[in-house]
Amino acid sequence: MTPTIRPSRAAAAAVLACALAAGAGCTSLREGQRQDVVPAPVPRELEKVLLPDYRVEPPDILTIEAVRAVPKPPYLVQPLDVLFLQLPAADPNNPPESGTVGVDPDGTVNLGPQYGGQLPVSGLTIPQVREAIVNQLVTVTKRKNPEVTVSLAQSQAAQRISGPHLIRPDGTIALGTYGSVRVAGLTLAEVRRAVEAHLANYLVDPVVAVDVQNYNSKLIYVIFDGAGSGQSVYRLPVTGNDTVLDVIGQVSGLTAVSDVNRMWVSRPAPAGNAHTILPVDWRAVTECGDTATNYQLMPGDRVFVGSVPLIGLDIRMARVFAPIERLFGVTLLGSATIRNVGGGAGGFGGFGGFR
Repeated sequence: MTPTIRPSRAAAAAVLACALAAGAGCTSLREGQRQDVVPAPVPRELEKVLLPDYRVEPPDILTIEAVRAVPKPPYLVQPLDVLFLQLPAADPNNPPESGTVGVDPDGTVNLGPQYGGQLPVSGLTIPQVREAIVNQLVTVTKRKNPEVTVSLAQSQAAQRISGPHLIRPDGTIALGTYGSVRVAGLTLAEVRRAVEAHLANYLVDPVVAVDVQNYNSKLIYVIFDGAGSGQSVYRLPVTGNDTVLDVIGQVSGLTAVSDVNRMWVSRPAPAGNAHTILPVDWRAVTECGDTATNYQLMPGDRVFVGSVPLIGLDIRMARVFAPIERLFGVTLLGSATIRNVGGGAGGFGGFGGFR
């Protein structure tokens, strides 16, 4: 009789210990453990703090608006510039007519049929534009010395500067024909000053407004352990108001193998310094509305969600035994085939003996 083999308590304890060790990450963070790693002042759901001044980095996208972009004299009028004109009215008894007019791509301005229509102005200075308009009005209206005012309302400079600007991998933004400015690592106020200082080489007292259109450089990472089947990593942009519950909600909740007793926030630190581990009591946060471990997340934080250790052990054991089972299966199939072939041959031989 084959004896029945029963595992001892020591063996069962060893298997359980292996299961827990296999599923553990950098540390075991159950209740009551590693509490000393949590610093005293940690922002939480109801005790949030404002993040420091945002420093732009690649690949953030900035929006720059040219508030004042007047080229240095002598300025030559270019297509797509906008001029302000004040012209005498067709009726001498009426006040002068004024307004803005754009320079067409062909370098002309349209003064209207009463003033002679199109007038070429590209490549002229503002005084030369005024002189050309006066000459045309004298020819068309037959007036002597008409009062004409011409000024630059908007130049191509503003059009080259205004708009979205991607911070390139080298930390610079492009300003069209005005070159590039290095802005990585600067606050918005510092970016504005850097852009204005650069444009001062081409413009008279330039003024720009700067804001962030897309926050792409500051991220929070949510990592789900797959119980031996790899890990899923999600990158989420920082909004300044994120908590653990917020980011888990953004990735559609926990997975089927997630262990709510093995969740924590890893806060990175410079090389050589100890990083911070913040244990998360998920059931308290979700079921009881407890805010003690619903931490406010900072740029670079990692929210790690561990898996159930026994599921991980099962998957790891399956990886070990699957090749062995496949090998035994092939061996048994071969043995059965040989037996069937051998048995069939014996049958035919016996059948031949009756003849």
